[in-house]
Amino acid sequence: MALKVIVTGATGMIGKGVLWECLDHPEISEVLSIGRRPVGVQNPKLRELLHPDFSDFESVSEQLQGYDACYACMGVSAAGLEEEEYKKLTYDYTLALAQTLYGLNPDMTFIYVSGQGTDSTEKGRQMWARVKGKTENDLLKMGFKQAFVFRPGGIIPKRGVQPSSKLYRVLINNLGWLLRLIKKMSPNAIVDTTQIGQAMIKLSTSGYPKEIIHPSDINGLVPAANS
Repeated sequence: MALKVIVTGATGMIGKGVLWECLDHPEISEVLSIGRRPVGVQNPKLRELLHPDFSDFESVSEQLQGYDACYACMGVSAAGLEEEEYKKLTYDYTLALAQTLYGLNPDMTFIYVSGQGTDSTEKGRQMWARVKGKTENDLLKMGFKQAFVFRPGGIIPKRGVQPSSKLYRVLINNLGWLLRLIKKMSPNAIVDTTQIGQAMIKLSTSGYPKEIIHPSDINGLVPAANS
């Protein structure tokens, strides 16, 4: 069965990488990108929904019906943000999307990109980790037929994808060789954007016994040699 999928954050590094894999995958018939600005990609499978207010998806709910999976790749760095603002951009926006989609498509697969070090207890000292932990917990108990959270560690961008963060772009451009060396020596420490996208699709079609997906899971699902 051909899948119809939603991707958010497709102007960022992970989201753009996931978008490319979705557009190329033979089992995906349609991709809806939701974002504030165009992704700059032309493809017959791609439809774009430019949506300025991520706190409210009910106003565009008619355009979100009939989808089989959502890959929520939007995210921001916590650097320089107070907890209230970071929670709004991370928790509130993600849950607003998920709640609307659950009301429309409860049998879909919802996958959220989180991060290594996320605090599932929601009680730790690191603000970002608590907020991500609450986001994960509330998504996983929402009731979707399938829900997963990805906690990638170091990420190597593939297929010409550029990091949206200026700092990470500098690191990749200057120390990308080091990440590739670490990945060669310790494969389960590093993943790449192609692996992330292909792993999401594989989970959507075949399921997985774990809800929290670590780099070792991603590498097991999609070996780097195939990326």
